[in-house]
Amino acid sequence: MTLKLFELVGTDAARPFSPFCWRTRMALAHKGLDAESIPWRFTEKSALVPYGSEKVPVLLDGDKAIADSWSIALYLEDTYPDRPSLFGGEGGRAMARMLNAWGDLVVVGGIFPMIVADIPPHLGPDDAAYFRKTRGARFDKSLEEVTAGRDAAVTGFRKSLDPMRMTLKTQPFLGGAQPNYADYIVFGGFQWARVVSSFALLETSDPVYAWRDKLLDAFGGMARK
Repeated sequence: MTLKLFELVGTDAARPFSPFCWRTRMALAHKGLDAESIPWRFTEKSALVPYGSEKVPVLLDGDKAIADSWSIALYLEDTYPDRPSLFGGEGGRAMARMLNAWGDLVVVGGIFPMIVADIPPHLGPDDAAYFRKTRGARFDKSLEEVTAGRDAAVTGFRKSLDPMRMTLKTQPFLGGAQPNYADYIVFGGFQWARVVSSFALLETSDPVYAWRDKLLDAFGGMARK
């Protein structure tokens, strides 16, 4: 039975850009599972109502609907145990739970103010207006005002990645010798930024930059394409 995945897109339906959808995309590829992409946009919330969600990703597996990237990862691991493990056991699953929160707060939360004004040009008029209104309200200022200080803010963001750098000194991936869901959690944020913004989050000499490049080339270069 064909898996289907609701993914956030803008005017280009072939360029999904949610960091959480990219976590799921990479998890599916890791498991060797194909999923039909269902393009979804900010103003199409009614399309997700039948599945009990207001946001993506939402994975459909037959008559089952699973919302939220973390819940989807757990579902894929438990439903397809004969395929490569996303966690490498219960200990890996437990540690990934912590990293999932770190990825939300430090990586996605750190990146968002630096690229938020770069997102509307990728959206249609209705979605761009919705995005500007709702995200501007979060900051109580215009999106351009939010990103105005990013040249200074990026220094602190790069410093926040020191735990990753220390880890990557002793192993090629956060998951060890090979990437696993720990890597996809963090990679999703960088791929999101890469798709919507030209702002340089990382210096090319950064070990995190090299790590990101390896994941761009994973699964036949799926993310790079």
